[in-house]
Amino acid sequence: MTFLRLLTMIMAAAFGLAGPAAAQGPLRIEITEGVIEPLPFAVPMFIAETPEAAQLAQQITQVVAADLTGTGLFREIPASAHISRITNFDAPVQYADWKAINAQALITGSVGLASNGRLTVKFRVFDVFSDQPLGEGLQFAGTQDGWRRMAHKVADQVYSRITGEGGYFDSRVVFVSESGPKDARQKRLAIMDYDGANVQFLTDTSAIVLAPRISPQGDRVLFTSYASGFPQIYELNVGSMQVRQLGVSTASMTFAPRYAPDAQSIVYSLSEGGNTDIYRMDLGGGGQVRLTNSPAIDTAPSFSPDGRQIVFESDRSGTQQLYVMPVGGGEPVRISFGPGRYGTPVWSPRGDLIAFTKQNEGRFHIGVMRTDGSEERLLTASFLDEGPTWAPNGRVLMFTRETSGAEGAAALFSVDVSGRNLRRVPTPGPASDAAWSPLLP
Repeated sequence: MTFLRLLTMIMAAAFGLAGPAAAQGPLRIEITEGVIEPLPFAVPMFIAETPEAAQLAQQITQVVAADLTGTGLFREIPASAHISRITNFDAPVQYADWKAINAQALITGSVGLASNGRLTVKFRVFDVFSDQPLGEGLQFAGTQDGWRRMAHKVADQVYSRITGEGGYFDSRVVFVSESGPKDARQKRLAIMDYDGANVQFLTDTSAIVLAPRISPQGDRVLFTSYASGFPQIYELNVGSMQVRQLGVSTASMTFAPRYAPDAQSIVYSLSEGGNTDIYRMDLGGGGQVRLTNSPAIDTAPSFSPDGRQIVFESDRSGTQQLYVMPVGGGEPVRISFGPGRYGTPVWSPRGDLIAFTKQNEGRFHIGVMRTDGSEERLLTASFLDEGPTWAPNGRVLMFTRETSGAEGAAALFSVDVSGRNLRRVPTPGPASDAAWSPLLP
């Protein structure tokens, strides 16, 4: 039995993978519940093909290992336990030596650095149980400055081959970086790698910014700013750093924007005359269309990945609940019926789940439910958890957690859809309002 099939059986048992079909065809692990034993893997230091590549080889190996162990699904066997030493990328693997230390997966690689700064990374993955490679070896090439991205690409490939799921390591996160005292907090937009590296600030602290949302292509960011004195929607081009205001009405407030899957339009909330409804705007200049019309507060809209539906929060029933409506508007259908209040819904990129914030009995939670409102599960609980955002593969969530008290500060955390592997995401200081990008091109 290969470790791939063994891992699938373990995770199917733990996470409730449905039916006999799970053992046939491409493997897809559905992480929904349960606890598993992480799969042990070995990743010897990637071989430096030239002396100049030695440090990069070490750094790339470390990032690959950190990406995999950070999922909670894998456990790295330390180099001190290795019996074999990989000194040639093309040399045959001594499977018995890796079986002896209970390594179920082996990852080998090499790093080359040319005089012109071109970096080349090769890797292979081996199924130690079956004494054979797991798929073909691959090679990535780029610039020396892009070494972290190449490491994430390697880890994505390894993760995908072993789990059957898409990877999420080669992605970025836009967030609100906070500074200053709690009663005079300054906020500006920032972007970073999914693991907190390579932080870049996108705006200054001259105006409060909220709720950034990154485009499906990862090249633009929607956000709400108080630059005019009250909330208005802006769009920032990440490459050029140019900012434009979307909608110029001074008689209304616009906020909570989100891109359509094709990035050609957005949905958002508009508040005017004491009434808040959801609108859609064509970014090509086609004007805005009103989608809801009620005396309630309708806000926090999010498209389904096929662009046909919108989920949003509304207090039209008397309490804050979740509703789904067609993309063109129409009668919304309520999908949340549990105790407490629901908000900030966001549709999974896989289309199977909706994540949300829930407040009940003095506690805040991040939860998920099916798109019809069934099978609600709460993944976290704390003084204040809010604002979930999905990883590109739809199996990990990032959110804001704020601690109580005068010194309390916001921070970013991640958790998988089973409620396991709760981790703090490193940021330069207090941080909130994360928005996860798709995989980078």
